[in-house]
Amino acid sequence: MNLGTILLILLILILLGAIPAWPHSKAWGYGPSGGLGLVVLVIVILLLTGRL
Repeated sequence: MNLGTILLILLILILLGAIPAWPHSKAWGYGPSGGLGLVVLVIVILLLTGRL
């Protein structure tokens, strides 16, 4: 596996961990998962264009 694939897998796992599922994190809203989702989207676009 190349570095881009490993990075994408790690970012997806972090994104799943940032979903506000616990009672103390429900007040955070979609900020953490939305920000990480944007990072994952950028990484996917870079992988598809071959720049990463």
